[in-house]
Amino acid sequence: MGVILEEGEEGGPTLTQPNAGAVLLPPTNFSTVVDNTVYRSGFPQPSNLPFLRSLKLRSILYLCPEPYPEENWQFLQSNKVKLFQFGIDGTKEPSAIPRSTITEALKVLIDVRNHPILIHCRRGKHRTGCLVGCLRKLQNWCLSSILEEYKNFAGIKLRETDLRFLETYDISCLRHCLQSLIYQYQGYGLRNRRLLYREDCVQKPRITSVQLA
Repeated sequence: MGVILEEGEEGGPTLTQPNAGAVLLPPTNFSTVVDNTVYRSGFPQPSNLPFLRSLKLRSILYLCPEPYPEENWQFLQSNKVKLFQFGIDGTKEPSAIPRSTITEALKVLIDVRNHPILIHCRRGKHRTGCLVGCLRKLQNWCLSSILEEYKNFAGIKLRETDLRFLETYDISCLRHCLQSLIYQYQGYGLRNRRLLYREDCVQKPRITSVQLA
């Protein structure tokens, strides 16, 4: 089950804007997934918030079950960033990555109305790596490239259960319900692949929506 937490209205708590000369520190394991559209990282710390502000995010896709820290939550409110939370257990058990949850998270991820969007879990390795790997399947990456990207971020802590999940995850159900999903490729490099989704065919995720006052 996922939860959508929307930004608060004007008058909510705000954070001090960074100075023009402030050093912007990205979160651990930060990287671009799709240029100017999709990013990934580990859990943002308070020192990383000015950097996230510079990305002009519309949404954050959070893959942990724990509540968001207060300072991070204030950042979302003051910058009008929507939080999509899909609480995936971070254990090493094969059942830790539910296929249905990943499918629902993918629907949020490819909806351009949520872009730019940041995906993160605790370390930005396993849960985030699995979601990004499934996105790569939608982008028609070959399996060897998908697994290599996962391994590059997981390092020596890669999980065989995650690799098997990526090998066996079937995107056909997602292709069926998102028939208007289209891709635009710029050049031949992987970094230039762009994922587009027509506004009029967006399907809303089947998750609870909570509107803050």
